[in-house]
Amino acid sequence: MATLRPLTVEDVLRVNGSRRFAAALAATSPFDSLTNALIAARCIWLNEVDVTGWLEAFAAHPPIGTTSSSVSKWSKEEQSAALSTATDSTAQELSEWNAKYREKFGFVFMICASGRTAPEVLAELKRRYANRPIVELEAAAEEELKITELRLAKLFSAETAAPPTSGENHISQPDKAAGSSNRTRPPITTHVLDTALGSPAAGIEVHLEMWKDATSPPSFDNKEFKGWTTLGTSITNNDGRSGQLMDNVDNVAPGFYRISFNTSKYAPSGFFPYVSIIFEIKRSQTTEHFHVPLLHSPFSFTTYRGS
Repeated sequence: MATLRPLTVEDVLRVNGSRRFAAALAATSPFDSLTNALIAARCIWLNEVDVTGWLEAFAAHPPIGTTSSSVSKWSKEEQSAALSTATDSTAQELSEWNAKYREKFGFVFMICASGRTAPEVLAELKRRYANRPIVELEAAAEEELKITELRLAKLFSAETAAPPTSGENHISQPDKAAGSSNRTRPPITTHVLDTALGSPAAGIEVHLEMWKDATSPPSFDNKEFKGWTTLGTSITNNDGRSGQLMDNVDNVAPGFYRISFNTSKYAPSGFFPYVSIIFEIKRSQTTEHFHVPLLHSPFSFTTYRGS
């Protein structure tokens, strides 16, 4: 998949608040794949953006736990798990530690909060508060890069999504009003573990697709690749967790889904060029959560439905 057009600086500023980063990434686009876009973003962020640019990007983020109406939709999504698990006392403590952190380091506490609870965020804030300024600056830059990669995947997915053909039979996701979901995470999530190393597998490209032809479900005898439509893409982070692959909706559309993992780039000498997992969500399961992890080694893989 390629971006349909070169990205503008304004496009990239939604992803990362550094104007130097935005200008450089926009000038490098369009990209022929999400992987290449993420590689370019990492190279620019770590090698071309200076400390001033890092601080400019940090300043574009609200303090963790902020509930102001001015907070962007993506920030709200990323902090949804933290906000939903924060008690009054935890929220107060987060606010106090955010202030202490800013006073010590001079910038907002940066953390990729997607999927993290309020106690987890608070514990990490306290742990990193003990860092020396130069160490913490680099830690914050790494967290900003994780957020940038997550948001770039969302932007890339929006760029490459094609509208359904008129009259085409398809299963569509329910419309989601802003802030209407009671979930703390999307209905479908995944992570990847490297069972050969006994550690999370970072840097694996992940695609989530849905079967669009309701009249002819996929089966052993019907493997038509054109029946799939992409919902979202991401790259696993250092914890092996994928970023958000779909909207955070209360009721996921019933039907067939496929999660694919680009294992060939992660393990070039391995046996599997990629791994695809197909599963069905029934009409009686639309309010449930589906965590579909991949346990991978160069010569084997397995999966299960987790929580």
